[in-house]
This record gives sequence, structure tokens and C-alpha cells, in this order.
Amino acid sequence: MEYNEFEPVYEAILQDFDFDRSADERARDILAEIAEPFDLEHLRGTRDRTVAIAGAGPSLETPDSIERARDCDVVFGASTAVDALEDRGITVDCMVTDLDKNPETVVRLTERGTPVAVHGHGDNISAVREIVPACTSEFVLPTTQAPPSGPVRNFGGFTDGDRAAFLADALGASTLVFVGWDFDDPSVNSMKAKKLEWAKRLLYWLETRREERFAVLDGHRDLIETTALPLENRS
Repeated sequence: MEYNEFEPVYEAILQDFDFDRSADERARDILAEIAEPFDLEHLRGTRDRTVAIAGAGPSLETPDSIERARDCDVVFGASTAVDALEDRGITVDCMVTDLDKNPETVVRLTERGTPVAVHGHGDNISAVREIVPACTSEFVLPTTQAPPSGPVRNFGGFTDGDRAAFLADALGASTLVFVGWDFDDPSVNSMKAKKLEWAKRLLYWLETRREERFAVLDGHRDLIETTALPLENRS
């Protein structure tokens, strides 16, 4: 996805959450100073493969979710989903995180040669400064939700989970399988619930672009607010 396609959605997110665009850009610039260009060849095995997009919801730990992830060719894990999967013998091929949890996992994965898509935004500048220099730089894929700059890329998406889906799409995945996604989790706070609403919108946009239907949106699709999305063929 080109940034000009994503920018209207980004602007809507900024407005909805009252986020500071300049803070996102500052985080991007700091990440650009610390990180090195990432070679997407490290993720070449994603193309034309079935990719599990693992969220960190409670359902990830069910036997069905674990087996569905295990059956996929490639596994992308959002944040702490990586730990839950690896505790059950499933090695992830890429981690997607904004560094709000498990920094030791981020560092460990890069040290073993597993790519980690590290996202910089206005609220995690201190974590970017602290954690990214401790990583093996070759395996850090720096990302932003602001305009890309230098080595920092924008593949689309907002939360860790939907960014993982947009990344897999950009890398040419043939099929996306969603596990550990719990849109109706009553334990989340109001901010997280609002972010999950945006995750639904963004996945709806992605499935429309891919001319695909993600099972994770079944039962939600008809209630998704789509006015902020640049969908084709609107009536």
C-alpha cells in the first residue's frame, strides 16, 4: 500500500483519538536515526504462503487456535502473542510490536535472526530509544503510521494485529488466517475497545482490497463503520 492511500485513514484515526501527528513524526524520526534499512528478503518466505496473523486475545490459548496457527506456513505474532505461541512450540516468523510489552522478547528474537517490525508512535518514544539499540539491527523492521521516511516504512494498519495483516499482505501472502482475535473481550478498557473497533474497520478495508472475506469479521461486518475508509464503488 502506498502512503497516499493510507493517509486519509490515518488522518481519521488522529482525529478520532485526538492524537498528535507531530509526535508520531518525532517518533518516526528518532526511529529513523537509530534503525538501519531492513532487507525484506528476510521475509521472502511470506509470498504465496498461508500466514497466521496471531493476536494476543484470550482465545489464542485454545487448542483450536494453536492448531490453526501450527497448520499455517508462516506465523506473524502481535506483541505477547509471540510468547504464547512459542510456549506451545510454535516459532513465529515475524513479530509486530509497538514495544508496550515484552521488550526482552523483541531483543531475543532479533538476536536469533527473527524479524521484528518495531513501530514508533507519539507515545512510545522512550521505549524506542531504550529497546531498539539493544536489538540486532539487521532484523529490526522500523515502521510508522505517519509518512515513511528513510528506513522507516508504512505498510498500513494501526494496532499491532492489523499492522501484521497489512504487512503480510504487502509481502504477498496468499491467505491470511486470524487466530487470537477477540473483538468482544469484556476485560479490555475503553481505549483498547476503541482501538479494536478501528482494527475491525482496517481489516474490512484490507479484505475488500484483497477481494477476500476474513472469517474473523463474521458477525461484525454489517456493523462496521466504514465512512473513513476509501472503499471503491461506494453507492
